[in-house]
Amino acid sequence: MSSPNGRARLVVASQPSSPAAEAYRQLRTNILFTSLDRPLRTLLITSTGPEEGKSTTLANLAVTLAQAGSRVILADCDLRRPSLHTLFSVSQVPGLTNVLIGGGDFPLAETGIEGLQLLPSGPLPPNPAELVGSLRMSEAMAQLQERADYVLFDSPPVIAVTDAAILATKVDAVLLVVRAGATKRDLAQRAKAQLEKVNARLIGVVLNNAKYDTSLHHYFSADVRT
Repeated sequence: MSSPNGRARLVVASQPSSPAAEAYRQLRTNILFTSLDRPLRTLLITSTGPEEGKSTTLANLAVTLAQAGSRVILADCDLRRPSLHTLFSVSQVPGLTNVLIGGGDFPLAETGIEGLQLLPSGPLPPNPAELVGSLRMSEAMAQLQERADYVLFDSPPVIAVTDAAILATKVDAVLLVVRAGATKRDLAQRAKAQLEKVNARLIGVVLNNAKYDTSLHHYFSADVRT
């Protein structure tokens, strides 16, 4: 079931003038600048462990890309603890696993954000790593890319299971999410090493839950009139 509170975490849409929304727009800008010489159309996000905010980060990033006029597809490849369907208040099924196992067209859900569609996880399989590492998964990722300017993939934490490392070899770039005051330095280093081991293109690290500098509040909350 979808949580009615899921959309509250989409601050780019619900609180567009907030410091958090501006931070996500800055993240979008930074990512686009990294792809000036090397096109970036598919992006995977992962974390060192659970509860570090990777899915919320990815969802808000997707919204900023759509708001900038791009066609964006979000695909939930976390086939263990999917959450994107909750964030956008849509059904978890049908979704990705239905396509991988049964074929057919992609059951893309409308998110309420113009230009942004979501491919939920679908029913959870008994063999997630084998499924995301399959040829059918590679074919599905290529087909999704034909339908959008950007395809963003959510995955499980990279240290916990092998799914993220497998998927990292199939995309243009990877973002790693860590949480201030929670993620241990050695775990972040291990996550980075695991991604480098499979030759993933790690373009950056997102630090969540960092202390907000209140001296900037007047800038973000200014009432600008024309």
